Amino acid sequence: MNRRVFLKGGALSLMTLGLSPSFLRRTALAMDLPRAARGKTLIVLFQRGAADALNVLVPFGDADYYKARPQLAIGSPARNNGTLGAIDLDGFYGLHPSLQGFKPLWDRGLLAPIHAVGSPSATRSHFDAQDYMETATPDRKGTTDGWLNRYLAVQGTCEACTPGQTTGPFRAVAMTAQTPRILEGASPVVAMNSIDEFSIRTNGGDAERRLEALYRTGSADLVHGSGSDMFEALKVLRSANPQQYKAANGAQYPRSQFGQRLLQIAQLIKAGVGLEVAFADIGGWDTHVNQGAAQGQLANRLSDFGDSISALVADLGDRMDDVVILTCSEFGRTVRQNGTGGTDHGHAGAMFVIGGSLGATKKVHGRWPGLAPEQLYEGRDLALTTDFRAVFAEVASRHLGAQTLTTMFPGYTGTSREWLGVLKG
Repeated sequence: MNRRVFLKGGALSLMTLGLSPSFLRRTALAMDLPRAARGKTLIVLFQRGAADALNVLVPFGDADYYKARPQLAIGSPARNNGTLGAIDLDGFYGLHPSLQGFKPLWDRGLLAPIHAVGSPSATRSHFDAQDYMETATPDRKGTTDGWLNRYLAVQGTCEACTPGQTTGPFRAVAMTAQTPRILEGASPVVAMNSIDEFSIRTNGGDAERRLEALYRTGSADLVHGSGSDMFEALKVLRSANPQQYKAANGAQYPRSQFGQRLLQIAQLIKAGVGLEVAFADIGGWDTHVNQGAAQGQLANRLSDFGDSISALVADLGDRMDDVVILTCSEFGRTVRQNGTGGTDHGHAGAMFVIGGSLGATKKVHGRWPGLAPEQLYEGRDLALTTDFRAVFAEVASRHLGAQTLTTMFPGYTGTSREWLGVLKG
């Protein structure tokens, strides 16, 4: 039980709490945690499997891109007259055509793409690279907590909070079956497949009574400090009427698992449950074979990804003034296509920051290193010009108000001078 406890016996389904020995000594869930500064919410979305950054955020202005990918490259907007070609952003970079829902966000100043960003680690292992990004400690396998959990643990009380004011059990939510690495640690976290599966299952009409009895007389080290607040959490979710939720502003979420999880993140934000950090992931980005270009495997995955995020932004409406969405993937893919119509494990990748508090000018952030053979990392990959921790630190500081960045990102020596200016200062 040193990291997770599963409440069993038919009372609670597919719900986990991120626990640690220090947490088990507390008297109530989240009793000593501060409220989110200014009511801000950060949503982190992880593309597991290493998304091909060069076909997601297309450098159509670099001629070497087309030399390296004669079949896989996305055509320039001029070459394709906008039909299944890159969606032009600034005359050099464009979006994959399956990300057409992102173009209105760019036009409104809500989308900040970042290129040539990622981990300084040289690993090409999915598992290690994901671990390094979620713990924010590249090449350090001994880190036991995720950077988002460290934020939850160390962030001081906001000026707007009254003495003794606390957050509820939904301060941090992962829409996953188990607590993800990025949220593991001492601070309490709720992980659930869906809001419906979080609710009490009636088993012969006495499931809730049995859970109450377990809390009163059962194993104290299992439910101490969580049972009473769990009932309060269930009341909050019931009042939100998850089965009757209707998206606003004409938002149409895909019926995919990813789309439905983003719908439920929107629901939690609108329900006013005190959601400060949300997490979801989406797999299927390991495109070694038959990746496709403007159409095919990657295009289909990007349609789900982009349409789900676009729906979330539309659904939240003016609440996006207080929300930032951050997307990331463990690394990019090789510049050159391989012999099976795909790409292999690479190095630098791309991120998107989406929200209403971006910098004043629309731009693709990050220094472009070029794709000529002599400019590639180890002769094969997009070179890294921005450490992912610079992006994470800027978002944590400027959006969430985090101040103890050295604790959140141990071993990172970068300063605010390395921030890209993605968010307003």
